[in-house]
Amino acid sequence: MAEEERDGVRLTNLDQPLGDGLGVTKGDLVDHLDAFADRIVPLLAGRPLTIKRVRPGSAPFMQKNVSKGAPDWVRTVTVWSEAAHREVHQVLCEDRRTLLWLANQRAVEYHVPFLRVGEHEPTGLVLDLDPPEGADFSAVVAAARLVRRALDDAGLSAAVKTSGAKGLHVVVPVHGAPAEDVAAATRALAARTERLDPDVATTAYLKEDRGGRVFVDSTRSGQGTIVAAYSPRVRPGLPVSAPVSWQSLDDVRPGDVTVTTARELLGPDDVWAASLPGPQELPADLVAEGHTIPIARVQAMHEGRRRARAKRAEAGSD
Repeated sequence: MAEEERDGVRLTNLDQPLGDGLGVTKGDLVDHLDAFADRIVPLLAGRPLTIKRVRPGSAPFMQKNVSKGAPDWVRTVTVWSEAAHREVHQVLCEDRRTLLWLANQRAVEYHVPFLRVGEHEPTGLVLDLDPPEGADFSAVVAAARLVRRALDDAGLSAAVKTSGAKGLHVVVPVHGAPAEDVAAATRALAARTERLDPDVATTAYLKEDRGGRVFVDSTRSGQGTIVAAYSPRVRPGLPVSAPVSWQSLDDVRPGDVTVTTARELLGPDDVWAASLPGPQELPADLVAEGHTIPIARVQAMHEGRRRARAKRAEAGSD
């Protein structure tokens, strides 16, 4: 079994399959992350990291708490987990060595919040465009162009990248606003996008209400996370969340950039850093509009309960 050492990190089983049905080796993952370390690490540094790991014979799993037996040079930060109702110790990946250690743990996906440790103002917001099942990617591109129009109308600029799965992420660097206002502005931008062409885009959180339209997901901003640019995703071939230019959106095929093709297709430059505009202040009217829009997950939860009660009532009347 192939082993080697890089930056003081012992890397093992490099010639073995990374995970079930992925079609790549552990070495493919390590080589990709190492080649892009100088571009990925700045996106992870200072942010509590959530990873998705794989193991042969097991289902992929999300992980926040640092693995037991981590080297003492792996930095962590203590964060309260609402889901687990306890404190967890999340990794701070701030150098190549830590990234290589994570890769050796078969950590494939790297998700980060827009909030840096010790700060209370998010550094950005994201609109996550999720196409309906079976839709051509051109539908997502059409929705992305609507998002860009909504941003232009608000005086904001953004960069775009593939999600590494089926959709696109439109990212807006911001400053000077608390998380609640950033989340509100994201909801307003999603609503404005939908209004531009409700036949193409929808903010309906419940899948049965989307009617074959692209879902403009506003729920990842504020306290949520986003998969980092250049991060692989747990899908066959390990596609990568890849930066693209607005001009080349029509030519994008989400599965083309993978851990084995990224170096050739993306080249040596940090395309994502170059495409991101500078941090922007959020317009007051956008924030105010957003605060009038219910949080999608909460609204969907109440609506789901209402529909369940209605079904039970209907069944009881038969």
